[in-house]
Amino acid sequence: MTQIAALLRPRMISSEVTTTKKEVRMVKIAINRCFGGFGLSDEAFERLLTRKGIAFEKVKGESSFMGDTYYRAGHVGDDEHYLSEYTFCEDRSDPDLIAVIEEMGDAAQGWAADIRIVEVPADAKWHIHEYDGLEHVAENHRTWS
Repeated sequence: MTQIAALLRPRMISSEVTTTKKEVRMVKIAINRCFGGFGLSDEAFERLLTRKGIAFEKVKGESSFMGDTYYRAGHVGDDEHYLSEYTFCEDRSDPDLIAVIEEMGDAAQGWAADIRIVEVPADAKWHIHEYDGLEHVAENHRTWS
């Protein structure tokens, strides 16, 4: 055997042969999977506020169409202390939001929502793409026009 052939021959020494599988960390993201829009039930929003340690007071809505209104405790009617569901749901990967949805299942859904949790690699740059309330997670990319 020539010296070149000997150098090219694979050497299998058991202590050198290790296979490492890189574990991919995933992030959970809440999205709406129906036309309508992302929204939490009153019970889910209350549970989210509680998980975040926010004391609140609830004002009953005037009709079934006008849902309940939430304020920081001791500030009912003060717009500066109004608690908006949308503010608390802007970060759809928020661990508290994900936990509430996973704990409550379908009971976490608002009146025009079908909330689902999808997982994407943690290192992906993503955004939620929405059409008429129906959402999916898309990876960011460059576009020109």
